[in-house]
Amino acid sequence: MKRLYTFLSLGLSLLMLNAQAQRKGYWQQKVDYTMHIDVDEKAYQYAGDMKLQYTNNSGKALHKVYFHLYFNAFQPGSMMDYRLQNIADPDKRMMAKSANSAALQSRISLLQPDQVGYQKIKSLTFNGVPANYAVSGTILTVELPAALEDGAVGEFKMTWDAQVPEQIRRGGRNSKEGVALSMTQWYPKMAHFDDYGWHLDEYVAREFIAPFGNFDVTIHLNKDYVVGGSGKLQNPTQVKGYDRTAKPKVDKNNKVAWHFKANQIHDFAWAADPKMMVDSAKTKGGVTVYTVFLPTDKEVIQNWKTALGLATEFFDFASAKFGAYPWPTYSIVQGGDGGMEYGTATLITGGRKLDGLVGVIFHEAAHSWYQHLFGINETVDEWFDEGFTSYVQDIAFQQLFAKKGAVETNPMIDSYRAYYKLVLSGKEEPMSLLADYYKTNYGYTQSSYTKGAVLAEQLGYIIGKENLEKTFLAFYDQWKFKHPTPNDFKRVAEEVSGINLKWYFNLFINTTRTIDYGIQEVTDEQIVLLNKSDIAMPLDVLVEYQDGTQELFYIPLREMRGQKPAEGYSMYNGVKRTVLEDWFWTKPTYHISLSKKPKQVIIDPTQRLADVESSDNMLKR
Repeated sequence: MKRLYTFLSLGLSLLMLNAQAQRKGYWQQKVDYTMHIDVDEKAYQYAGDMKLQYTNNSGKALHKVYFHLYFNAFQPGSMMDYRLQNIADPDKRMMAKSANSAALQSRISLLQPDQVGYQKIKSLTFNGVPANYAVSGTILTVELPAALEDGAVGEFKMTWDAQVPEQIRRGGRNSKEGVALSMTQWYPKMAHFDDYGWHLDEYVAREFIAPFGNFDVTIHLNKDYVVGGSGKLQNPTQVKGYDRTAKPKVDKNNKVAWHFKANQIHDFAWAADPKMMVDSAKTKGGVTVYTVFLPTDKEVIQNWKTALGLATEFFDFASAKFGAYPWPTYSIVQGGDGGMEYGTATLITGGRKLDGLVGVIFHEAAHSWYQHLFGINETVDEWFDEGFTSYVQDIAFQQLFAKKGAVETNPMIDSYRAYYKLVLSGKEEPMSLLADYYKTNYGYTQSSYTKGAVLAEQLGYIIGKENLEKTFLAFYDQWKFKHPTPNDFKRVAEEVSGINLKWYFNLFINTTRTIDYGIQEVTDEQIVLLNKSDIAMPLDVLVEYQDGTQELFYIPLREMRGQKPAEGYSMYNGVKRTVLEDWFWTKPTYHISLSKKPKQVIIDPTQRLADVESSDNMLKR
């Protein structure tokens, strides 16, 4: 358990950036933001001032860089607007009826000039020299007056004006629950540059990728407001809500300065409202968890209090299983339109029943690992982000909230059922599809959240439950703060288990092929198994004999070039395990010879094999 407390070393920044990743030739860029924001809360506008230190480790000189201007998506005629108008199943939160039509329309298309979002650059210099720039949609292109050489650090200075859009998606003003400001994707954000080049996705729906760095953010806001945000608040005695002895330091404009710092994150978010209430608690590992929410009634207050206690348990639980949470704070802030993760913080809707509140907190907090701690590219590998997060969430929810303890068979069974429904719907697309390009929101959600969770649990079926647990921790040790790809995770799993996994990751991620095995025939002498599918898998086959004894036959897949060890499920206690010759995908049938008369045969009694038609996976004689 000593690993749980190692985060207390806040030499984090240098430690993590200097650590060597396993992949030869690995590199990453680095950003350090210092921002001052002056907010006009009545007009929902603000003026921004940024100094950005950008470190180029790419191995090449850069002549051009890019920033994201996400608020620009909330304007009639934007790509996000047209996406809403043309996708088969638009997000209902983003649709509304106009005064002239009963049909649902994109809410963005209905925005008036004082309701739209924008980020307008006023000045921009690079190393003190004015830089030429151009804006196209949500992307700002900057021509550097002189190249940023490999290994060099360049300094950008930028001022901009912004208007906070009506709350439509993630960030905005006046949320449905009454939060005045939900400030996400609110600043010009340096685009990500890596081995694949610049990631310049227009903001049309999905999520993000960005370089790691340090944030020093000061928000100048009306003295009556309470702010919850990323990082650690530096001046709690000078603002409202965090310290009972606080005496807000008010300037001549009736504003106070909220000063936050955070190291080694890749996004910064905050929300503010005069009615916000702040509570906090510490985990056993020493993380301070804050809740910042609207105390609308006694039930809401009690739910948030209970959820705070469970959140502290969650961080200790997840730290033990997936690697130590490395930051000193985490803030759960009411705002936005659902739930969305950011660096050391999340914005969630708060008027929920307790189970819903805990569920969304667990999910967004789990993103501290599978997104923020690893810096996964959500625009490309959405299932690696959402699917693995759903996996962490479900395990924690079952053990900490539902008090079920460790689920003996398949803790992801609900995700499996949702995946089977997706297969039957005809709307499934490969998980490797870029997140923005799914034909339906339904297809995106089920592929990334549910099929991604299935991939993780089924991986445990292939390499063994204990090897999966070791893989998560080994992956953390090797790839925290390094923007790993799914192939990096696969390689760690192969090293831990000694099993080749190329076939599994390729077929389950890049295709919509399905798994379907069946018991074709059982006699006194043998079992005949049939692979009816186009994905081959290893099989666990449990046989109960007529004399009451049992035997577990394990059939490796030839492509694995190895085999999983015996697993510690109670259903297998005292059961003889027999490892058979491998089965290969070019052969549709497999014969198991028996020494005794069988009574019952079951393929995978743990139900972790994602077999789309399991009615023929059990046969009683």
